[in-house]
Amino acid sequence: MCGIVGYVGPDEALPIVLEGLRRLEYRGYDSAGVALLDGDVAVVKRAGKLDELERELEARGAPAGRLGMGHTRWATHGEPSDRNAHPHLDCRGEIAVIHNGIIENFQELRAELEKRGHRLASDTDTEVVAHLIEERDGPLPDAVRAVVGRLRGAYALVVLSRRDPDVIVGVRVSSPLVVGLGEGESLLASDIPAVLQRTRTVLPVEEGEVVEVRADGVRITDLAGVERSREPMVVDWDVARAQKGGFDDFMLKEIHEQPAAIRDTLVGRIDEHGMLALDELRLDAEVLREVRKVFVVACGTAFHSGLVAKYAIEHWTRLPVEIEIASEFRYRDPVLGPDTLTLAVSQSGETIDTLEAARHAARQGSRVLAVTNTVGSSLAREADGVLYTHAGPEIGVAATKTFATQMVAQHLVALYLAQVRGTMFPAEIRAIVEELRGLPAAVERALALEPRVAAIAAEYRDVRDVLFIGRHTGYRAALEGALKMKEISYIHAEGYPAGELKHGPIALVEPGVPVVAVATECHVYPKMVSNIQEVRARGADVIAVVTEGDEAVRALAKHVLEVPRTPELFSPVVVSVPLQLLAYHIAKLRGCDVDRPRNLAKSVTVE
Repeated sequence: MCGIVGYVGPDEALPIVLEGLRRLEYRGYDSAGVALLDGDVAVVKRAGKLDELERELEARGAPAGRLGMGHTRWATHGEPSDRNAHPHLDCRGEIAVIHNGIIENFQELRAELEKRGHRLASDTDTEVVAHLIEERDGPLPDAVRAVVGRLRGAYALVVLSRRDPDVIVGVRVSSPLVVGLGEGESLLASDIPAVLQRTRTVLPVEEGEVVEVRADGVRITDLAGVERSREPMVVDWDVARAQKGGFDDFMLKEIHEQPAAIRDTLVGRIDEHGMLALDELRLDAEVLREVRKVFVVACGTAFHSGLVAKYAIEHWTRLPVEIEIASEFRYRDPVLGPDTLTLAVSQSGETIDTLEAARHAARQGSRVLAVTNTVGSSLAREADGVLYTHAGPEIGVAATKTFATQMVAQHLVALYLAQVRGTMFPAEIRAIVEELRGLPAAVERALALEPRVAAIAAEYRDVRDVLFIGRHTGYRAALEGALKMKEISYIHAEGYPAGELKHGPIALVEPGVPVVAVATECHVYPKMVSNIQEVRARGADVIAVVTEGDEAVRALAKHVLEVPRTPELFSPVVVSVPLQLLAYHIAKLRGCDVDRPRNLAKSVTVE
């Protein structure tokens, strides 16, 4: 998820573009760059935050131009560096491209371009677009439409060219774009905050549309060039709320971003035959075939995602899996060696406990595979292989969309292990891949529960304790639900395997105590129903998360939240949504700062 801003009008573009980028810096802070058109195309870009770019512009002298664009990057292909920063140019330096998203087939396109003599200067998937446009004659909008027909993936593109000095062209394929309509000027951006400095009249670009932005107006077509019309809308948000997409908090915005984040994590990992293509792992298939045991090391929410992955890996590959809190891992002298694979899971890739656990595993001869959201992070650089989650920046301290994408990414790893080791038939893998593809839609349906969850939250805003229970993968979801409740509402909450209630925790149950029961369909569902009966008999208020259509638990629970039917191993991805919303709404009612909970940091870089 990157920040994109374009401007064409009567004023100098650079100050307007930089101000727009400042308002979008939350969308990406690995690098930043601008392209200005004033006869020639002038590009300035730097790794690091926007401040680094502004210092470079001050040192060089600001390029002039009344047409320009800028970009703040959240890296997906290629480490954060000056040469991988956007914009990217063609061979002649006449076409500049900025991009948000992923182009799945860029490797094959890059190989074709290099065979035809093109010189590519970066490691990014973006740069191929500039060179493909370079090969096209005719007006820039037509060239862009022709090139988009060759691209696979989910992306937004913005292009300017010396050949067409009065227009910026934008394309939306899954990733958002919005046009700002001013007096004798127009803007193009990846999000509304960037245009509010100049106008509150906006025109959202819809899926599969190409927009031609000129000072005197815009033209929108579909990918085939057929013109489309649409009425603009007037935005009445302030800038702070606009940065949050109209939501009150980044946390709520990020909860609602989960369907898109899951889609982005799947993009480029599935081939045309429905099998997995994880070349980015950098681990040879023969090495993976020699693995005899898997370790998963992580902290906090990432640890809970690893608990879910353990079930998937063992079920699909029959490899034994040990999962360990990273801070404890290297102190217990684990048995590691060349026949072990260590999955190190960290959103930031800088969590010191996880880094040290991965380093310990590497010193013992284990292969290390990083699952992280941050390209170029320490964990990604030091690991033998890496799988990025592509969740985009997560501003809220409490993990939400990164939890979902960590689970999905580790499911991909588990399924890929099964594929290369031959423990599943291709037809079985394709069937599971289709189920993975259905997760974003299931999460969207779970998000529709928010009004119901908010009403429940109002009833329990003043409780002192909450128990979360579940079995099998439901227990993993219960642990994460309890953590979210503790993190942001400061209510004491604990997650337990429901079968353990009678071994001690049931002593805490008394009339009125809320017990959140994860009771979706699974192979131990009847036992879960019995556990709900146990706490209900002792007066608990049961808040049950169940599969749609479940009547058995409805008869036992005070409140029921129905989620879509989901395969058992994937269930925590969907179940976690109402649990996140419950914690969020209780915290808001208690007056807590949900984006910055007390005593917590987004990335823990000290032991």
